[in-house]
This record gives sequence, C-alpha cells and structure tokens, in this order.
Amino acid sequence: MTNQNTRTFDLVPLQRYAVGFDQLFNELDRYYMNSAQQNNSYPPYNIIRANDDTFFIEIAAAGFKEDELEVTVDQGQLVISGSATRTDERNFIYKGIGMRNFSRAFRLADHIEIKGAKLADGLLTVELTRIIPEELKPRRIQIKS
Repeated sequence: MTNQNTRTFDLVPLQRYAVGFDQLFNELDRYYMNSAQQNNSYPPYNIIRANDDTFFIEIAAAGFKEDELEVTVDQGQLVISGSATRTDERNFIYKGIGMRNFSRAFRLADHIEIKGAKLADGLLTVELTRIIPEELKPRRIQIKS
C-alpha cells in the first residue's frame, strides 16, 4: 500500500538547473497534496486551446441555472462554483444527473485574463486570453560598433 500524500517523482534534480522557478515547484507540491486529499471528478470539464493566446474552460453544468453558478478570479486563481439550492419534488425512479454543490479552482498563468463566461446547452464556458505586455514581448537589440 502506498501513501497517497507522497509524490512518485523527485523534483530536486530539476531544482538544481532551474533558477527562479520556486513558485512553479511550490505549485506542483500543492497540486499533488490537494489531489491526494480530494476526488476532483465532479463536475467533468474540458480545457481547450483555441490558439496560442486563447483558451476555454468548459464545465458540465447540466441542470444549473445562471444564478446558481459563480465565476470568480482572485490572486491568479479562477474559481468556478455551483450551488444547487433547488429542491425537486418529482418522484424519480432513477436519478442519474447529479446536481450537487461544487467548487473547482484553476491556477492561472501570468497575463491570463478572463474575457467572459456563458451558459448554453448545459455547458458553462469561460473564455481566457493571454495578453502579454509590450515590454515583455521579444525584441531585437541593436548592436553598436
């Protein structure tokens, strides 16, 4: 039996060759600790890359209304949550569509902005765009003689 709180790989060799990537290694540690503690299967989601600078996150939100969903961004983290507050008085023989509260967080890279969110056909779609400031884009340096 293995301990779920331990990694199956060692980051130390990578840290010897990467200067200034402490935040990345801390994120990896946090990810593995969190994924060992919780089951992240509900609700299902997709992450789609439309091009180098545009991404979409789709969350299966069957049965949720707009006012039961919330999308927030705080300190580089996108949090999508749903609160199923309605009670359904119907007499189900089988209930396969799970409408339960959820919260799913995504860590955003630098310069990623949320362009908007829409709910259609049971999918909540959040559009993200990478906007790199002009001073961070590659530039050619003139060589003087």
